Parts: sequence; C-alpha cells; structure tokens
Amino acid sequence: MEKFTVLDGLVAPLDRPNVDTDAIIPKQFLKSIKRSGFGPNLFDAWRYLDHGEPGMDNAKRPLNPDFVLNQPRYRGAQILLARENFGCGSSREHAPWALTDYGFRAIVAPSYADIFFNNSFKNGLLPVILPADVVERLFAEAAATPGYRLSVDLAQQKVATPSGASFGFDIDGFRKHSLLNGLDEIGLTLQQVDAIRTFESKHRAAQPWLFS
Repeated sequence: MEKFTVLDGLVAPLDRPNVDTDAIIPKQFLKSIKRSGFGPNLFDAWRYLDHGEPGMDNAKRPLNPDFVLNQPRYRGAQILLARENFGCGSSREHAPWALTDYGFRAIVAPSYADIFFNNSFKNGLLPVILPADVVERLFAEAAATPGYRLSVDLAQQKVATPSGASFGFDIDGFRKHSLLNGLDEIGLTLQQVDAIRTFESKHRAAQPWLFS
C-alpha cells in the first residue's frame, strides 16, 4: 500500500449528499476481487450517458458533460470533496478500490457511512472529516476557483487551502500509523514474519503428525 504523508492535490467537488456505494461502483462490476481495474467505472451511471456493463470499451462510451469528473477543470483530481453520509449503502470494498484506482487519495466530507469509512483506511484512502460549515466553504471556493487545490498533511492532521486557512481533523492513532507507513492488514502481519516463522517451526517440532 502506498504511504500517505502530505498530499497537495486538485479538488473535485461532488455536490450530492448520501452518495451510496452502488453509485460509486455499480453492482454489475463486482466480478473481480482484484483491487485494480475499477477506476474506469467509478460513478458509472453518472459519468456515462449509456448503461455500463463489464467488458465495454469505455473510451467509446458517451460521456455525461454535466458530471463533475468529466469537466476538464477537474481532470487529474486526487481529492474528492463530498457531502454528508458519503459511502452509504452496501459494504462493498470495491467502492474504495474504484476511488483509488481512478486516482483519488483523499476524501473530505462532514460524515461517512461506517463500513465505507473503515474500508477506506484499509486501502490507502484517507477519509477526512471536517465540520459541515467548513465543507460548505470549501465547496464555494472550489466552484469559484479553477484549479482549486488542498493540502492534506496527515502527520499534522491538517487540511490547508490556497489562501492559507488551515483546518484540523481527528484520526485514530493506529490508522494514522498504518497510512503514514503504507501498511495494510497484510503488511502489518508481515511485520511479524520472524515471530510467525519461529512459532511455525516450534509447532511443527512439537506436533509433527499434523504436517505429515
């Protein structure tokens, strides 16, 4: 998992509350357990004018010109600005997979659905919670400023605007450590690989019949 330290990124404002996981990555695309390949179908029903199915050539599909991610000024965005209860709906881990595969590293919103919030940390996606009035201010600034960027400093737990305004956010210490060091659950387990090998060796010696 890629480390998250400081992100200075272009912001894409998704001005919709209660965005559910089926909107983030529709159910027909949940046919793989790989973490890659979902980005082209992120927000599929909003991003394209036709109905998407697996195997389609997305480069030939008609784009919805009104959808935020299709607007040239937001191309290459790494920070998604969202409204309350982002990621509600089903528990599919494909939702953060699709967001990260598209290129997002952080989301800023006033609240998230619990399961999506937890899944995001496990996949290197930082879900920042800021007060609703601050998020409203960021939406206004993003709409008024082409190329609007935010700086997200995980170590300092701060979000900074181009004008120099800074807003602190809370994060669990363990989750912060994991993101700063690029450790998912497999990576955390592998930190104990010597202890695991020692245990397995002793276990094999003590109960060899289990390994015949």
